[in-house]
Amino acid sequence: MRLLAIALAISFAACASAPPPEVPAYQHRFENAAEWSKKFDDPSRDAWQKPQGVIDVMQIAPGTTIADIGAGTGYFEPYLSRAVGPAGHVLALDVEPDMVAHLRDRAAKEQLTNVEAKQVAADDPGLAPSSVDRILVVDTWHHIANRVDYAARLAVALKHGGQVFVVDFTRESKNGPPPEHRVPPEEVARTLETAGLVVRNVDAGLPDQYVVAGTRP
Repeated sequence: MRLLAIALAISFAACASAPPPEVPAYQHRFENAAEWSKKFDDPSRDAWQKPQGVIDVMQIAPGTTIADIGAGTGYFEPYLSRAVGPAGHVLALDVEPDMVAHLRDRAAKEQLTNVEAKQVAADDPGLAPSSVDRILVVDTWHHIANRVDYAARLAVALKHGGQVFVVDFTRESKNGPPPEHRVPPEEVARTLETAGLVVRNVDAGLPDQYVVAGTRP
């Protein structure tokens, strides 16, 4: 009986210290870029997404390299392009081939010569080790499965002192995925910390979203 009690106590302690399960990924396709552009690039989005505010808190230096993961129709690309300047490089990454084609057309039309659009796998951003200064993940984290593994790939891709910024929807937001698929900022922080990043919450003045930043030491 004593051995059984000890075993139960150890089991209970292990369960108590184990992290809670991740919120499941929200599986959704974004195949028709022209249609999605009507929503993603609607000027009314600026009121709650506040793209310049997000750019400001990222503290982007001219000449740096930034990866925009889940770039979609390129809503953030003009802002990122201006921030890195002519000597900088913006990698606009998405899993949908039609989005990537749309991104390339947009970059050409708007003369965003420092923007490179690339298709990547859903489980791998395809970034070389120590190759980027900043990573931006907007409205996309809740779509990612196996976030612990994905965060580890992001951490490796960052240069020392580089940062990843995760921007996603609060539970109370009127926008975003169904509430059961919204990832709380505490979970994002735990995941980034597991990848070895130094985490902090960032106030970008967003009414419907949070920003969690992770820095590679």
